[in-house]
Amino acid sequence: MVELYKPRREDLWFRRELLADDETMSYNAAWGGAVQFPEEDWDGWYGWWLADHDGKRFYRYLVDAESGEYVGEVAYHYDESELLFLADVIVFAPMRGRGYGQEGLRLLCQAARDNGVRVLWDNIARDNPAIGMFLDAGFVEDHETDEAIYLRKDL
Repeated sequence: MVELYKPRREDLWFRRELLADDETMSYNAAWGGAVQFPEEDWDGWYGWWLADHDGKRFYRYLVDAESGEYVGEVAYHYDESELLFLADVIVFAPMRGRGYGQEGLRLLCQAARDNGVRVLWDNIARDNPAIGMFLDAGFVEDHETDEAIYLRKDL
């Protein structure tokens, strides 16, 4: 159904399109919505997330296994201020409703476990429908703030 793919620098055009799409980034409305990712930022971003990740960052595209089409992205990173690994799953809006997010989250958890992460978290805005996807994947609600619900999964 879906596979993880480590993008090359020249593949970052998809990330630019994903982040710039208002519908895809609607979950991020409380924090600014769509995000610009100009090509002049690609080298630094690629170095930080993919070339020199220091075991604290993981990033992959979600690719439809049959068509080879990019459908989203998954990532986790160690948040130094919160002292935990935070997950991230984004599925391109036109591709939603096909199970890509659920399968991508499963693959992300597997990769995190394989890389020695013991607990994976996400802080999700209260109105984000992805909460259900995380709960279905075995995450549990740990605590809440005024802005987000913190979900965790022991790997």
